[in-house]
Amino acid sequence: MGTSRGRRTTRPDLRRLRSALPADSAAALDSYERHLRLERGLSEHTVRAYLADVVSLLGHLHGIPAEDAEASPGAVGPGEASPGDASPGEASPADASAVAFAELDVATLRGWLATQRSAGISRTTLARRSASVRTFSAWAHRAGLLEGDPGARLVAPRAHRTLPGVLRAEQATDVLAGTASGAEQRDPLALRDHAIVELLYASGVRVGELCGLDMPNIDVPRRLLRVFGKGGKERFVPFGAPAERALDEWLTAGRPALVKASSPPAVFLGARGGRIDPRTVRRTVHESVGALPGTPDIGPHGLRHSAATHLLEGGADLRTVQELLGHATLATTQLYTHVTVERLKAIHDRTHPRS
Repeated sequence: MGTSRGRRTTRPDLRRLRSALPADSAAALDSYERHLRLERGLSEHTVRAYLADVVSLLGHLHGIPAEDAEASPGAVGPGEASPGDASPGEASPADASAVAFAELDVATLRGWLATQRSAGISRTTLARRSASVRTFSAWAHRAGLLEGDPGARLVAPRAHRTLPGVLRAEQATDVLAGTASGAEQRDPLALRDHAIVELLYASGVRVGELCGLDMPNIDVPRRLLRVFGKGGKERFVPFGAPAERALDEWLTAGRPALVKASSPPAVFLGARGGRIDPRTVRRTVHESVGALPGTPDIGPHGLRHSAATHLLEGGADLRTVQELLGHATLATTQLYTHVTVERLKAIHDRTHPRS
């Protein structure tokens, strides 16, 4: 079984922080959430990530002390406050500060980023959170909640673009051989896990796209997946013969053993018959890859990185890989060219007599 090789940075209890916001900030946050969900149609994961950053910023604006308890950064949805918390707009320490939401300015944004930096947050995360609050301030200005757009004047730290961890082609083969060996006992969960790892590597789809697959979205004979990516964008993704075999075994021998009358039409089910959770998929991948000595610590996104890298190393062009992965811009896909160049350099240094 794979082991975790790192720990997440502790974050404040954002549910409590949201419930303590004054009425004007709580109302702005509720409106922003509706905008993200209904107007922009963002995924649940993306909405929660945006809200987590904004809740943290508004807590800083109003001087609300962060709770000591740990919480998931996504646990900030409406109606999720812990028992005993104040409802949004009720009396709280923030009300006494008399700081209005309309007073949000660039100095507040810079101060918030400074506290994040002091807490040891990485430059990459700081850059992402800066982009998140800039999006929020731009929306608040358009909605007439702020007189100006303070985020437009915010200079964020540049993220370090690190090379993604990927499996070598032979490592990917060995990992898949390991999951196939486990599936030979015909245990339903082992069949499912083998199909998941095969399909993630074969198609390069995101973990959310995989979990969202329904039976009508998959064409096994033609080896095609119909997935809905970021922003609900639809695309068709092919997969190979090994993944087809693993998927067929899961659908004919594994899934029927787990499906219940209440089960959704999801391709992949959990042990209790519900739609599989992304956390289960991540755990499956970590354990499958971690079972092979010498592999990098990767999850589903690492398999996506590996698939893209191996496609490029096999001669696929960038535009094709961009389409397969569902990247909005070619610049994102170009990151994988750096991976292949680094590999070429490493091989050259190791094998050329005059390296």
